[in-house]
Amino acid sequence: MRILHIIPSVDTTQGGPIEGVNRMGEVLAGLGITQELLTLDPMGSPLAIEHKRTVHALGEPAPPGAGLIDRFRRWAHYSPVARDWAKLRVHDYDAVVVNSLWNYATRIARLSLVGSGIPYVVYPHGMLDPWFRRRYPIKHAAKQLLWWFNEGVLLRNADAVLFTCDEERRLARQTFFPYQVNERVVAYGAGAPPSADPEHEKAFRAMLPALGARRYLLFMSRIHEKKGCDLLIDAFATIAAKDSELDLVIAGPDQAGWCAALRAQAKSLGIADRIHWPGMLLAPVKYGALRGSEAFILPSHQENFGIVVAEALACGCVVLISDQVNIWREIAAAEAGLVKPDTLAGTTALLARFAALDTSQKAAMRKRAVILFAEQFDVRQAGLALAETLHDITQKKKLLSYK
Repeated sequence: MRILHIIPSVDTTQGGPIEGVNRMGEVLAGLGITQELLTLDPMGSPLAIEHKRTVHALGEPAPPGAGLIDRFRRWAHYSPVARDWAKLRVHDYDAVVVNSLWNYATRIARLSLVGSGIPYVVYPHGMLDPWFRRRYPIKHAAKQLLWWFNEGVLLRNADAVLFTCDEERRLARQTFFPYQVNERVVAYGAGAPPSADPEHEKAFRAMLPALGARRYLLFMSRIHEKKGCDLLIDAFATIAAKDSELDLVIAGPDQAGWCAALRAQAKSLGIADRIHWPGMLLAPVKYGALRGSEAFILPSHQENFGIVVAEALACGCVVLISDQVNIWREIAAAEAGLVKPDTLAGTTALLARFAALDTSQKAAMRKRAVILFAEQFDVRQAGLALAETLHDITQKKKLLSYK
């Protein structure tokens, strides 16, 4: 089987969808399924050229102007070249997987797939979460218009809309109208980490000389307002004096330019020297950072699946998360981590509850984390689930074509 992924970018700093495509691609290849990618990265993009799989990078260079049209084109990654390519080429594939919403890649998918007879599925990747409606009501109004003419049409005609957990599926029903989709919850997850190697943690600590051999909590994700970094800094300030040997590492790309304000916040609280900022961590260093941490913490206001949470579980981390991370129910049920609301009080309680655990309790939680990853969040299961779905929808289309 030959499939095409339509996705905005292969840039891993943009979030989890491309990481999921990459990891599941390894599983699909073992099942005889090849995948190619259509992206809106600029033609000749080094990221696309260096990618392990065939990438059709057909985006246009971002217009530099400050006008409304130029700003819209930058936001949407407008590319008629990619649109025309898709209309001509989607019939070369057995099925198409559309990743993410609210960008020009979704428009391309809508124009090339609806009514084409090509089997296709859509991963919303949390972009139907009602948190965005509450946080950005004006943007939501604009998205509702797009829903009527583009996204809603694309999803309504999809053979399946794939949700990575039941919580995502439940929340998606609350956001746009009319809501008519063929829902399917499929497994999702992360790749198994490499074997533990002391050199990985050594390389991580070498990036942060000021950290030295001190114990630390680890936040690892995009530095974005929805991730609750400001809550984390305030909460850490309340426990810093109680444990003078514990630091905080905030690792991730700063796409929104928020780091300066967060650093100023830490300075005003008198804990600037206790917080470390290594930027985005890549394998194998990120695995050293996870395994060397006291706990992984993510107090997000909205988090669809959270591949990084699955990676933390795989490394045997105690995970401290908010109840807005959509896999929180699974983690709480397995007692593989601690869960509290995405508020300052909740984040503070999360840290205090972790601090109250004794050594044996933490060790037991780490063991349960590894078991939970193996049973529910290993990417091999996700790849098998996607393969099963694609085979299912392609066979149904074939049967319909015979009638």
